[in-house]
Amino acid sequence: MGETMVTVDWLAQEVLVAVPDADVEVIDLHGSGDHFHVRIISAEFEGMRPLQRQKQVLAHMKQHIPHPVHALDLKCMTPAQAETAGDTAFDPHGGGQGIHIRRIEKLNKE
Repeated sequence: MGETMVTVDWLAQEVLVAVPDADVEVIDLHGSGDHFHVRIISAEFEGMRPLQRQKQVLAHMKQHIPHPVHALDLKCMTPAQAETAGDTAFDPHGGGQGIHIRRIEKLNKE
């Protein structure tokens, strides 16, 4: 198996190491396994500045950057913020795009 390809599931598991109670959604932006949009929703982020939240995740992830992960677009939110964030391309409830993107990627890889 090609070791260089990062999967959305692997990345989500890595993020959960950094923020154990989080709700994590990952999108492979180019289907290339190196540029990811990551949405992390956790009550742990209450009272933390956005940069502090990202640092918590990056402190764990930096061992994987720039190989195999080239770029991470992190969106760290509290549950309340997630509720008011509205639909992003990334929100699986925003017309189901998150799920469709993943499905397309799986089909492309098979």
